Amino acid sequence: MLHITAYVDQVSVCPGQTVQLMVHCEYPSYQVEVVKVVHGDTSPAAPQLKILPTDGIRRELPGRPQRILAGSFGLVERMPAWSPGRSLTFQAFICPTTPGKGRQAIISRFDPHTGHGVLLGIDAAGRTLFEVRTAEQTHSVASRRPLLAGQWYFVAGSCDASNGLLSVWQIPLAPTPTLADQDVRQRPCPRPFAGTPGLAAGIPLSLAATWRGQDAGRPCASDHFNGKIDRPRALDAALDLAALRGLQSDAWSDAQKACLIGAWDFSIGMQTDRFYDTSGAGLDGRFVNMPTRAVTGHNFSGEQHCWREQPAQWSAVHFHDDDLHDAGWLVDLAYVVPQALKSGIYAFRLCSHGQEQFVVFVVKPAPGARRAKLLYLFPLATYMAYANEHFGTNDGLVELHLNRALVLHPHQVFLNEHREYGHSLYDLHSDGSGVYYSSRLRPMLNLRPKLESNHGARPSNLWQFNADTHITDWLEHLGLDYDVVTDEDLHQQGNALLAQYQVVMTATHPEYYSTAMWQAVFDFTRSGGRLMYMGGNGFYWRIAFNDTVAGIIETRRAEGGSRAWEPPTGEYYHAFTGEYGGLWRRQGQRAPNHLVGVGFAAQGFDESSPYRRSQASRSDPRVAFAFAGIDDEILGDFGLIGGGAAGMEVDRHDVARGSPRHAVVLASSGPHTEAHVLVVEDMLFNFMGTTGNLCPLVRSDIVFFESGQGGAVFSVGSIAYAGALSHNGYANNISRLTENVLRRFLDARPFPD
Repeated sequence: MLHITAYVDQVSVCPGQTVQLMVHCEYPSYQVEVVKVVHGDTSPAAPQLKILPTDGIRRELPGRPQRILAGSFGLVERMPAWSPGRSLTFQAFICPTTPGKGRQAIISRFDPHTGHGVLLGIDAAGRTLFEVRTAEQTHSVASRRPLLAGQWYFVAGSCDASNGLLSVWQIPLAPTPTLADQDVRQRPCPRPFAGTPGLAAGIPLSLAATWRGQDAGRPCASDHFNGKIDRPRALDAALDLAALRGLQSDAWSDAQKACLIGAWDFSIGMQTDRFYDTSGAGLDGRFVNMPTRAVTGHNFSGEQHCWREQPAQWSAVHFHDDDLHDAGWLVDLAYVVPQALKSGIYAFRLCSHGQEQFVVFVVKPAPGARRAKLLYLFPLATYMAYANEHFGTNDGLVELHLNRALVLHPHQVFLNEHREYGHSLYDLHSDGSGVYYSSRLRPMLNLRPKLESNHGARPSNLWQFNADTHITDWLEHLGLDYDVVTDEDLHQQGNALLAQYQVVMTATHPEYYSTAMWQAVFDFTRSGGRLMYMGGNGFYWRIAFNDTVAGIIETRRAEGGSRAWEPPTGEYYHAFTGEYGGLWRRQGQRAPNHLVGVGFAAQGFDESSPYRRSQASRSDPRVAFAFAGIDDEILGDFGLIGGGAAGMEVDRHDVARGSPRHAVVLASSGPHTEAHVLVVEDMLFNFMGTTGNLCPLVRSDIVFFESGQGGAVFSVGSIAYAGALSHNGYANNISRLTENVLRRFLDARPFPD
């Protein structure tokens, strides 16, 4: 088990800025130092591990446990006092997804100190529950029939102070013949019951959970609701069904308005973590742990599919008991980055009692500081997309996917037992719905050196961050000066950032790109910049950063692609931006082929293959510089990721998908194993012969093309490619080819148009 976990408030900082470290440590103390991460591969076949000391901080700090409070809910914190003995009604449309999981709150207001409160929710038997509680006793009424998972209901509960009557309504919106899930029930309370208890001003009203006070400055809750809530209302009266129905709409008479305490519309401010009261009372609220927005409501017709066109049909929020945005831990160390610290990839190294943990961050150049000619793009968005993935424990087909036996690593066992650490964008929530959001404001336990992965193949078994250090190790071996920035920097600054460099180099798997990122790279290559795409399956999924809430990204896996899950109809547009989600190849002229000349072709995670040079690589003078000193026909029949340079996920040149017609295919891989399978987006229906040992479309192409204004693009089209750079002490044809291209790209002479 892991007894030390940690995260930072920022992954990208400049010299002179402060990065805050938050640590959970179950030991009395731990040692912390700042190290530079050059090479994180621990395989005996790889070059030496290079985790280098710096002149940064080294000290011993006291350990302390810190909790993660997962589960999303809404809080209305500026609530007025409620006098005792009042009548009250709560109502909402709901679509519960785990009604049998246990007690869940829909709307509630509880004082954790006095024990007084009122709740509309679901009881342990899955039935609609209305409850009034004082410190001495609890009065409740529940429907006699359980709710059905995935079905929309109108639910309400009321307390009539005049006669002590509690009522509950459970009405399905689309009743199913022979299934009796509708119920209306009333229950008189014994005297001296006289309505709801008093609640002091400042006690929040909560949605999708019961508020339990503060925990280390964070709102704490229980009774988390799984499912959608639409148009919740609180009313200062006990109403009958006809009156309740009159308040279901978004417009009310003056008489109806008079009894409204609050009426919340989730279709307003979709990209924020706020929600708004439309009753006129001004009881706006905020969401904790970012529940999913831009989801279809109870009145979704299916005629429109973009929430911006008919927002009233997307006025629901999907809450989950395992949502997590900001862990909110207390700060253990505030580290001021030294002015002299060079741009690069660094980490806090934490050690105690034989356990070691790393928290990675990037030091970028300060504004106005000298820039290197070469920029390395740290693919933070992709790391966030895969953060804390549960492939090894969630996916029952994972061994078929990998074509080998599964090895569970300690961090995977820990994450399986500690679901509160949140999910990757490849996981499902506890209710079976896909995870749309991922945050960096929590420990990301697979973003660190010295870590093997299920998806990486022999001998190094690396994937993502550690595989990317094969590139930084190679650059350091060449003695080349380079800067590092993250995807978040690229999203925020765009081409103004890239324009400061002559060459931009990607990592092995830059899969997740926002619109601003994609456009910045495109503009850079079309305005004289040189791009080296050093991986495979890049520029694949469109994402959205939230520009009002820090540290979170969103993806909607719409319409095709190699998907771990798919969103339901009507949930294809991002909440954060309103943009259509899914594959970049479905966004007009924005397929990865348009950008880098190749696009995703196949994936397979057992063995990698070599390349064979093309005739054009020998005859076209435009690419002669790339093969200086190389006479080999076969390239990359070696490597740390699968034993070859082409594998894991591979991209091919395809003019039909937008690859430039003037691009030169320098080499193509193959044959691949039968575990490498053609991507589903290239098939209209399944057919035999789509595996790497049979299908010519399953291949990686190394491509070069001029991009205008003196710029050029070099793409390797393989995640495994960088694992071949260090073979034979870096003296090999893949390393030579890549170095030839990089040195020519660093040469200021323009490429001809």
